[in-house]
Amino acid sequence: MHTPSPARTPVHRTRRPLAAGLLAGTAAVTAAVTAACGAPGQEAPAPRPSASPAASSPEPSSPAPLASPPRAPRRDHRAGPPGAAGGAAVGEADGVVPDGATVFDDAVPAVARLDPDLLDALRRAAKAAADDHVTFRVNSGWRSPAYQNQLLREAVATYGSAAEAARWVATADTSPHVAGDAVDLGGSGATAWLARHGAAYGLCRIYRNEPWHFELRPGAADAGCPAMYADPTRDPRMRP
Repeated sequence: MHTPSPARTPVHRTRRPLAAGLLAGTAAVTAAVTAACGAPGQEAPAPRPSASPAASSPEPSSPAPLASPPRAPRRDHRAGPPGAAGGAAVGEADGVVPDGATVFDDAVPAVARLDPDLLDALRRAAKAAADDHVTFRVNSGWRSPAYQNQLLREAVATYGSAAEAARWVATADTSPHVAGDAVDLGGSGATAWLARHGAAYGLCRIYRNEPWHFELRPGAADAGCPAMYADPTRDPRMRP
Protein backbone atom coordinates (compact mmCIF):
# COMPACT_ATOMS: atom_id res chain seq x y z
CA MET A 1 0.00 0.00 0.00
CA HIS A 2 1.51 3.34 -0.89
CA THR A 3 1.64 5.94 1.92
CA PRO A 4 1.79 9.49 0.63
CA SER A 5 4.86 11.71 1.86
CA PRO A 6 4.04 14.69 4.08
CA ALA A 7 4.19 18.03 2.38
CA ARG A 8 7.49 20.14 2.89
CA THR A 9 7.17 23.55 4.46
CA PRO A 10 9.10 26.09 2.36
CA VAL A 11 12.09 27.87 4.12
CA HIS A 12 12.72 31.53 3.28
CA ARG A 13 16.39 32.70 3.84
CA THR A 14 16.99 36.41 4.43
CA ARG A 15 20.06 37.76 2.53
CA ARG A 16 21.96 40.84 3.92
CA PRO A 17 22.03 43.48 1.26
CA LEU A 18 25.58 43.70 -0.26
CA ALA A 19 25.28 47.41 -0.91
CA ALA A 20 24.73 48.20 2.77
CA GLY A 21 27.93 46.37 3.74
CA LEU A 22 30.04 48.19 1.17
CA LEU A 23 28.72 51.56 2.28
CA ALA A 24 29.55 50.84 5.91
CA GLY A 25 33.12 49.82 5.02
CA THR A 26 33.65 52.91 2.87
CA ALA A 27 32.45 55.18 5.69
CA ALA A 28 34.90 53.59 8.15
CA VAL A 29 37.87 54.07 5.80
CA THR A 30 36.87 57.70 5.12
CA ALA A 31 36.67 58.44 8.84
CA ALA A 32 40.13 56.97 9.43
CA VAL A 33 41.73 59.00 6.62
CA THR A 34 40.05 62.20 7.86
CA ALA A 35 41.32 61.63 11.39
CA ALA A 36 44.88 61.11 10.14
CA CYS A 37 45.06 63.93 7.59
CA GLY A 38 42.58 66.46 8.92
CA ALA A 39 39.36 67.62 7.56
CA PRO A 40 39.24 68.96 4.01
CA GLY A 41 40.53 72.54 3.83
CA GLN A 42 42.75 72.21 6.91
CA GLU A 43 46.57 71.94 6.76
CA ALA A 44 48.24 69.10 8.54
CA PRO A 45 50.03 70.23 11.72
CA ALA A 46 53.76 70.87 11.21
CA PRO A 47 56.05 68.39 12.95
CA ARG A 48 57.90 69.64 16.01
CA PRO A 49 61.57 70.37 15.31
CA SER A 50 63.91 68.02 17.10
CA ALA A 51 66.66 69.41 19.33
CA SER A 52 69.93 70.13 17.52
CA PRO A 53 72.73 67.71 18.46
CA ALA A 54 75.10 70.63 18.87
CA ALA A 55 72.68 72.36 21.26
CA SER A 56 71.94 69.28 23.35
CA SER A 57 75.49 67.93 23.58
CA PRO A 58 78.00 69.85 25.75
CA GLU A 59 81.12 71.06 23.98
CA PRO A 60 84.23 69.08 24.86
CA SER A 61 86.35 70.93 27.36
CA SER A 62 89.89 71.88 26.37
CA PRO A 63 92.60 69.82 28.10
CA ALA A 64 94.36 71.55 30.95
CA PRO A 65 97.84 72.81 30.03
CA LEU A 66 100.69 70.58 31.14
CA ALA A 67 102.73 71.89 34.01
CA SER A 68 106.30 72.88 33.18
CA PRO A 69 108.85 70.44 34.56
CA PRO A 70 110.85 71.80 37.47
CA ARG A 71 114.25 73.23 36.62
CA ALA A 72 117.06 70.86 37.52
CA PRO A 73 119.86 72.43 39.57
CA ARG A 74 123.01 73.13 37.59
CA ARG A 75 125.95 71.72 39.51
CA ASP A 76 128.76 71.78 36.97
CA HIS A 77 128.98 75.60 37.13
CA ARG A 78 128.75 76.14 33.40
CA ALA A 79 127.62 79.58 32.34
CA GLY A 80 124.01 80.58 32.13
CA PRO A 81 122.75 83.35 29.82
CA PRO A 82 124.87 86.53 29.99
CA GLY A 83 123.67 88.74 32.78
CA ALA A 84 121.64 85.96 34.42
CA ALA A 85 120.29 86.56 37.93
CA GLY A 86 120.59 90.31 37.55
CA GLY A 87 124.37 90.50 37.12
CA ALA A 88 126.42 92.21 34.45
CA ALA A 89 127.00 90.29 31.24
CA VAL A 90 129.99 87.93 31.34
CA GLY A 91 131.69 86.05 28.52
CA GLU A 92 134.73 83.96 27.63
CA ALA A 93 137.04 86.68 28.90
CA ASP A 94 135.54 86.09 32.36
CA GLY A 95 136.01 82.34 32.20
CA VAL A 96 132.82 81.19 30.48
CA VAL A 97 133.77 77.94 28.72
CA PRO A 98 132.57 77.20 25.17
CA ASP A 99 131.18 73.75 24.47
CA GLY A 100 133.76 71.10 23.68
CA ALA A 101 136.77 72.86 25.25
CA THR A 102 139.59 70.58 26.43
CA VAL A 103 142.62 71.07 28.65
CA PHE A 104 144.68 71.76 25.50
CA ASP A 105 142.70 74.84 24.37
CA ASP A 106 145.10 77.73 25.02
CA ALA A 107 142.74 80.15 23.25
CA VAL A 108 140.14 79.69 26.02
CA PRO A 109 140.92 81.97 28.99
CA ALA A 110 139.33 79.54 31.46
CA VAL A 111 142.02 77.03 30.44
CA ALA A 112 144.97 79.31 29.66
CA ARG A 113 144.72 81.20 32.96
CA LEU A 114 144.85 78.12 35.17
CA ASP A 115 147.83 77.79 37.48
CA PRO A 116 150.74 76.61 35.23
CA ASP A 117 151.54 73.60 37.46
CA LEU A 118 147.91 72.52 37.54
CA LEU A 119 147.58 72.90 33.79
CA ASP A 120 150.77 70.90 33.19
CA ALA A 121 149.53 68.06 35.40
CA LEU A 122 146.16 68.06 33.61
CA ARG A 123 147.78 67.83 30.18
CA ARG A 124 150.12 65.02 31.19
CA ALA A 125 147.20 63.08 32.65
CA ALA A 126 145.04 63.82 29.59
CA LYS A 127 147.68 62.40 27.24
CA ALA A 128 147.80 59.19 29.26
CA ALA A 129 143.99 59.01 29.43
CA ALA A 130 143.78 59.38 25.63
CA ASP A 131 145.38 55.93 25.36
CA ASP A 132 142.24 54.65 27.12
CA HIS A 133 140.04 56.67 24.73
CA VAL A 134 139.16 59.20 27.45
CA THR A 135 139.02 62.95 26.78
CA PHE A 136 139.35 65.65 29.44
CA ARG A 137 136.68 68.25 28.63
CA VAL A 138 136.60 71.39 30.71
CA ASN A 139 133.32 72.59 32.19
CA SER A 140 134.93 75.35 34.22
CA GLY A 141 138.42 76.51 35.09
CA TRP A 142 139.69 79.98 35.90
CA ARG A 143 136.90 82.51 36.59
CA SER A 144 136.84 86.25 37.00
CA PRO A 145 135.39 87.64 40.26
CA ALA A 146 132.40 88.95 38.28
CA TYR A 147 131.66 85.50 36.89
CA GLN A 148 132.07 83.88 40.32
CA ASN A 149 129.65 86.38 41.84
CA GLN A 150 127.12 85.66 39.10
CA LEU A 151 127.33 81.93 39.76
CA LEU A 152 126.83 82.55 43.47
CA ARG A 153 123.70 84.65 42.83
CA GLU A 154 122.34 81.91 40.57
CA ALA A 155 123.03 79.29 43.24
CA VAL A 156 121.16 81.30 45.88
CA ALA A 157 118.19 81.61 43.48
CA THR A 158 118.31 77.88 42.70
CA TYR A 159 118.75 76.49 46.22
CA GLY A 160 116.73 79.12 48.06
CA SER A 161 119.28 80.30 50.60
CA ALA A 162 122.88 81.50 50.87
CA ALA A 163 123.65 78.70 53.32
CA GLU A 164 122.60 75.98 50.88
CA ALA A 165 124.25 77.71 47.94
CA ALA A 166 127.56 77.75 49.86
CA ARG A 167 127.65 73.95 49.61
CA TRP A 168 128.15 74.32 45.85
CA VAL A 169 129.56 77.76 45.02
CA ALA A 170 132.15 79.79 46.93
CA THR A 171 132.46 83.54 47.10
CA ALA A 172 134.80 85.41 44.77
CA ASP A 173 137.15 86.00 47.72
CA THR A 174 137.53 82.32 48.61
CA SER A 175 136.95 80.35 45.38
CA PRO A 176 139.99 78.43 44.09
CA HIS A 177 138.59 78.95 40.58
CA VAL A 178 139.22 82.70 40.83
CA ALA A 179 142.82 81.94 41.81
CA GLY A 180 143.16 79.51 38.88
CA ASP A 181 143.74 76.60 41.26
CA ALA A 182 140.73 74.40 40.36
CA VAL A 183 139.15 72.80 37.32
CA ASP A 184 135.75 71.16 36.79
CA LEU A 185 135.88 68.35 34.24
CA GLY A 186 132.92 67.09 32.24
CA GLY A 187 131.99 63.51 31.50
CA SER A 188 132.04 60.47 33.75
CA GLY A 189 134.90 58.94 31.77
CA ALA A 190 137.39 61.64 32.76
CA THR A 191 136.36 61.76 36.42
CA ALA A 192 136.42 57.97 36.71
CA TRP A 193 139.87 57.82 35.10
CA LEU A 194 141.25 60.44 37.52
CA ALA A 195 139.68 58.64 40.48
CA ARG A 196 141.93 55.68 39.60
CA HIS A 197 145.05 57.43 38.29
CA GLY A 198 144.84 61.09 39.28
CA ALA A 199 146.99 60.85 42.41
CA ALA A 200 150.01 59.86 40.28
CA TYR A 201 149.76 63.31 38.65
CA GLY A 202 148.88 65.15 41.85
CA LEU A 203 145.26 65.64 40.70
CA CYS A 204 142.81 65.09 43.55
CA ARG A 205 139.13 65.41 44.26
CA ILE A 206 138.57 67.81 47.14
CA TYR A 207 134.83 67.55 47.89
CA ARG A 208 132.71 64.43 48.10
CA ASN A 209 129.67 66.23 46.68
CA GLU A 210 131.59 67.48 43.61
CA PRO A 211 133.10 64.55 41.68
CA TRP A 212 134.02 66.90 38.82
CA HIS A 213 136.18 69.30 40.89
CA PHE A 214 139.96 68.70 40.90
CA GLU A 215 142.89 70.58 42.38
CA LEU A 216 146.64 70.03 42.43
CA ARG A 217 148.16 68.32 45.47
CA PRO A 218 151.80 67.67 44.56
CA GLY A 219 152.42 65.33 47.51
CA ALA A 220 149.68 62.95 46.32
CA ALA A 221 152.10 61.13 44.02
CA ASP A 222 153.84 59.74 47.11
CA ALA A 223 151.27 59.89 49.89
CA GLY A 224 148.00 59.70 47.97
CA CYS A 225 145.25 62.27 47.88
CA PRO A 226 144.14 63.74 51.22
CA ALA A 227 140.75 62.95 52.72
CA MET A 228 137.92 64.80 51.03
CA TYR A 229 135.65 67.37 52.66
CA ALA A 230 131.93 66.63 52.60
CA ASP A 231 131.35 69.92 50.75
CA PRO A 232 132.99 73.37 50.50
CA THR A 233 131.43 74.58 53.76
CA ARG A 234 133.74 72.13 55.58
CA ASP A 235 136.83 73.50 53.87
CA PRO A 236 138.72 75.95 56.12
CA ARG A 237 139.77 77.93 53.03
CA MET A 238 136.14 78.88 52.43
CA ARG A 239 135.86 80.70 55.74
CA PRO A 240 136.58 84.41 55.52
